[in-house]
This record gives sequence, structure tokens and C-alpha cells, in this order.
Amino acid sequence: MGSLGLVGAPNARDLGGAVTADGRRLRTGALVRASALGRVSDDDLVRLGKLGLALVIDLRDTAEIAVAPPNRLPDPPPPVEHIPIFDPRHPVFTYISAILLGHDGAGYAGLREEGTPAAMVAIYRWFVTDPGAREGFAAAIRAIGAAGGRPVLYHCSAGKDRTGWLSALLLELLGVDRGAIVEDYLATNGYARAVNAAIMDAMRARGMAADPDILLPVFEARPEYLSAAYAQVDREFGGVAGYLRDGLGIDETALAALRATLLE
Repeated sequence: MGSLGLVGAPNARDLGGAVTADGRRLRTGALVRASALGRVSDDDLVRLGKLGLALVIDLRDTAEIAVAPPNRLPDPPPPVEHIPIFDPRHPVFTYISAILLGHDGAGYAGLREEGTPAAMVAIYRWFVTDPGAREGFAAAIRAIGAAGGRPVLYHCSAGKDRTGWLSALLLELLGVDRGAIVEDYLATNGYARAVNAAIMDAMRARGMAADPDILLPVFEARPEYLSAAYAQVDREFGGVAGYLRDGLGIDETALAALRATLLE
């Protein structure tokens, strides 16, 4: 597992090489996780072109896409499947959006009191509890299965939360050790550190929220966020196997097909 070396999307990385409990390996180039691709350079496009992508999965909502630079894709561009995992009406999402816009979270008194770390934990629980979120993650896994092992890149905005949980699920269903999954999740902090610092500096320059205690929990991948999702899975579905089967509707036949096409 390692970075693609994209200047404009430093959090983009190949999950290939991850080792399963029975000693098999995820094929290099089969699964690529990333942030949005609107700022990739021309040289980055050359690197992306060499991946031979069969599909790009975009987990962002249309409102997120509208305010971001359009994705840049290699020529000829691979097909893009939009699978939004987002709820603009949910108070957690509106609270986080307000913080990122430099507002003080007024109108969300309970969340404001608990702070952004608690809001991020709530989002990870939402990944598991919300039927629409489960439908989105299931659709993404099925789309990857339909690619038949051909290279797939999936991303959200920062490549941290929705992308992080989807990555965790894919590595879980392949049989990768939980410790390695957590390590990949937290690796975002290293890859994206410079980008996050630049974003926060820009926010300060525009007079927006500058308190690191408020901003950092939104930008960082933290163990307690992922742990919250896993704990919710255990409470509601008795573990990841039950969540995949009963929560996402991914049956054993589909799981076996994914393992057969993605593992060496």
C-alpha cells in the first residue's frame, strides 16, 4: 500500500499489497483511494492514466461537487459513477458545514457544546445507522465487484471519512487484519498534513474560524472516529460480517467474487 505521488491529490494511494489472514495479497492497482481530483496537475494526469482505470466512484453530494474544482481525469476519461453519501439536512452535516464556512455553529447548540470531535464521531455512527448511507456504501461495493477486478478509484472530498470507511470495509471483507486497516486509515494524516495546513491558513486569511481545537478534528483521521463506526456495527449487526450481510445486503456469493478478483 502506498502513495501515488500525486502533487494535487497527495492522499491518493493504492491499497495493493495489503495482506489477508490467509496470506493472500490485494492486487496492486485494483483499488485506489483518493481525495477529489480537481487540483491534480498535468503530471498527475499522466500518473493516473497509467493506472488504466476502469471506473471512478465519486461519493460526494451534488452540492459538494458544485463548489469544488471539476475533477480532472486522464484521456480518455474512465466512466464515473456518482454514489452520494451525504445528508445536507442532518444537523451534524450542517454543523460541520457551518464550522468550515467560518461560522460559530449557532443554531446547533448541542453539537456546539460537544464540539467538532463529537460531531465527527456522530458522522461515523451515521455511516452505520442511516439506511441511505448503508445503501450508498453497498452500491459502491457492488460497483467495485462489477468491475471484475479492473482498476477502480473511489473518492469523496478529502479522501478521509467516507473514503476511509469504504476502504475499511473493502479490506475487512478481503480478510485484512484490523490493525493494518487502522494503519491505512490513519495514514491520511501524513499524506494530507500539508494540504490541511494550507486550507486552514487560507481560512484564517479570509477571517474564518482559526481555532485549531475546532478545525483539526474535522481535518484529521482519528482512531476514535473509526472505533465509533466499528462499535456501532457491533451493536447493531453483531460484527462486520453481519453488517455486510444484513446492513449492506452483500451476500457470501458477492464477497467470494470480490475476493477472487481482487486477491492474488
